[in-house]
Amino acid sequence: MFVETMLPLGRADSGLKRADGTVDITSVAVEAARVESLGFDGIAVQDNKDDPYVMSTLALHATSRLRVATSVAIAFPRSPTVTAMTAWSLARLSGGRFVLGLGSQVKGHIERRFGGRWSAPAPWMRDYLRAIRDLWTAWQDGTPVNHASAHYTIKLNVPIFTPAPLACAPIPIHLAAVNPAMCGVAGELADGLRVHPICSPHYLKSVILPAVRKGAARAGRSMEGFEVAVKPLVATAATPAALADKREAMRGRVAFYGSTPAYAAAFEAHDLGDLAQRLNEYSRAQRWAEMAALVSDAVLEEFVTVGLHDTIVDQLRGRYAGLADSMEFSIPVGNEAEAALLATMVEDLRR
Repeated sequence: MFVETMLPLGRADSGLKRADGTVDITSVAVEAARVESLGFDGIAVQDNKDDPYVMSTLALHATSRLRVATSVAIAFPRSPTVTAMTAWSLARLSGGRFVLGLGSQVKGHIERRFGGRWSAPAPWMRDYLRAIRDLWTAWQDGTPVNHASAHYTIKLNVPIFTPAPLACAPIPIHLAAVNPAMCGVAGELADGLRVHPICSPHYLKSVILPAVRKGAARAGRSMEGFEVAVKPLVATAATPAALADKREAMRGRVAFYGSTPAYAAAFEAHDLGDLAQRLNEYSRAQRWAEMAALVSDAVLEEFVTVGLHDTIVDQLRGRYAGLADSMEFSIPVGNEAEAALLATMVEDLRR
């Protein structure tokens, strides 16, 4: 199992992260070096308060071994050419340690946060990935670019603006997907899938992986080398009392995800469509404080891996063995004893 973590690692040090838990960009290099020293295989970088490509640059520059992936960068507000060139530069900078993780976002964000125009995401993403692939092929082989699709026409490849070929391996593309249509696009065109935390092992096995395989078959591709990367919801602590607090925090997370229509399919796969509908109704009524109480213990444990520090690795292995190739995992690190514990957990997961 390939083990990565999302920045910030969970340091207790003042100044390394914001109050909302996101990493401050001035601390990326420190955090990345810390992650590498603890034995992780990679870092995942989000697209929220700082540009994920700038954060990836800092993390790659501060490390020598770690793979760095955007998990995920929002594709559609950025042109395929801009994204293709940014990934090309990061691959060259790192000698091939960068993974381009892309996601679509929901309609409200595309229209009202990014000021764009909405279109059906799966066909749009198919055109987006094909445009990137066509650009990369032209740059690597020194051939003209000639991409034409419903969303993009890219035919200009002026030498002064054309990057030199890469000496490293091709850049992997990972695609974030929850619903079958986007999973199919991942199977057709991507090198890996970045699974949303609300996707339980049951949903992964019964819906996501079959859809990926169907997409791969449609494109005549083999699944060999295709990476499934999971970031499971985890509630873990050193003591039962602390674990109880973690469970309740995760109950709220499950309720929030369940209230989002884009994730309803993950609940419907567990015959929990009525719960998702009710959670959505509560969210629209701004009844946020009441939503967690709708999530029973049984529902919580369908979506969240719960256990003390000395059992959590075995539980994760039991839930995801044979389903995932890489996993995002971490615990808060406030002192050297906790750092040593995390390093041991990472090594156990890798085995």
